Amino acid sequence: RWQKVLYERQPFPDNYVDQRFLEELRKNVHARRYRYRAVVFQSGAVVQQLCSVCVFVVTWWYMDAGMLSPQGLFGAALVSSLLGYVLFDAVDGGAGRRESGRTRWADLKSTLVFTAFTYGFSPVLKTLTESISTDTIYAMSALMLLGHLIFFDYGANAAIVSSTLTLSLNMAIFASVCLASRLPRSLHAFVMVTFAMQIFALWPMLQKKLKARTPQCYVGVTVLFALAALAGLATVSSVGAVLFASLLLAISCLCPYCLIRLQLLKDNIHGPWDEAEIKEDLSRFLM
Repeated sequence: RWQKVLYERQPFPDNYVDQRFLEELRKNVHARRYRYRAVVFQSGAVVQQLCSVCVFVVTWWYMDAGMLSPQGLFGAALVSSLLGYVLFDAVDGGAGRRESGRTRWADLKSTLVFTAFTYGFSPVLKTLTESISTDTIYAMSALMLLGHLIFFDYGANAAIVSSTLTLSLNMAIFASVCLASRLPRSLHAFVMVTFAMQIFALWPMLQKKLKARTPQCYVGVTVLFALAALAGLATVSSVGAVLFASLLLAISCLCPYCLIRLQLLKDNIHGPWDEAEIKEDLSRFLM
């Protein structure tokens, strides 16, 4: 009788297998089954980040065209930040703050230091890229914002993503500095960089807490934010608004449907030909 070993000489070729070989065949052992509603809900993170980039670019365009004053944007951003700060603590009743041990006084000091530092260096930010052509600035900003979208932490366990406070945020801030340097005055640059920090650093933190604590509220905020981004883009370009709306619908509706359909075609096989797994504790040999 044939045995599945190579250390004994048998009257069979090395590549011989009998009918028992396929008895251990298993298909899609670790395949994950997705539900359409769950996938649509998870796609909200991508939609929100695309809308954040859209809102930032539209706001910069309004300031560059002189249709939005820096004082008005700073006041609106300040009010929004205060409301978001209160909502951030109200969602979990302050449990996250108590666990982190961070006080409101520490938050206020960090805000004041960042605001003073940015305001003091705003003349430098305004003249930082004077020797670089405007076309190059626009190209670098577009690449940085694209990299921000690619490397943003959407909640997936993958090597390509990064924490919001590292590569993705740095690329977004770099793009905001480049675009702010093309605005008319230093005050415009200061307000633009401050607004970029709010929408690319603080806003995702509130999104994640809403998503974890109040999913229904998170869905409502996502829809309202997408409508606001589309409305702002429509005032700049109606064609761009239509294309952007098509992109959002494709990401939130079409892509989840394609994922569900492709899951039905998955056919991963597992069996005795798989790589051997050593389950014995070998730590004693490493001493």
